[in-house]
Amino acid sequence: MGSSISQVLILIINTLGGLYIFAVLIRFLLQATRADFYNPVSQSIVKFTSPLLNPLRKVVPGYKGFDFAALILAFSLNIIATALMIFIAGFDLPDLGTIVAWSFVGLVDFVLNIYFYGLLISIIASWIAPHSGNPVLLLIQQLLEPIMKKIHKMLPPMGGLDFSPIFVFLGIQAIEILLVQGLAQSLRLPPDFVIGI
Repeated sequence: MGSSISQVLILIINTLGGLYIFAVLIRFLLQATRADFYNPVSQSIVKFTSPLLNPLRKVVPGYKGFDFAALILAFSLNIIATALMIFIAGFDLPDLGTIVAWSFVGLVDFVLNIYFYGLLISIIASWIAPHSGNPVLLLIQQLLEPIMKKIHKMLPPMGGLDFSPIFVFLGIQAIEILLVQGLAQSLRLPPDFVIGI
């Protein structure tokens, strides 16, 4: 019975913690890419994340459009959630350095997943609803635009076909294999306790 309760608690922390960390990271990325602040989705994310983020912003200033308070909040929440899940599972807590490394791996994986699924949604939407004014799709396009612009400079569309998403997918997978999986294996991290993987 205790094991079942532990599994449920871990599931709740992983899910709710993951959703909040996702919202904070999305807020950071949208600000970094200068996405539309007045988009209704942006406004919802701002309202959802402001209670924890605004006090931290008084201590950690932004710099050149990058909201470092959001990154520190996401990282701190990931550390807390990871430690809680390990504790609830009944394992001894590893040293702080391991938990910090664990959380770093989770955040990198989170960001890669945001771009991977954002690009996937964008491709599907371009087939189904190419000129949709959906606020979610507009934000995804604004989020992906800086990366896609750089790829388009090196590989412009050929004959009406845009192969740039293939190279972005390859880049994401390469970083996933080399950095995320490599770090996770070197740290011997069980993926159940890493938010983001």
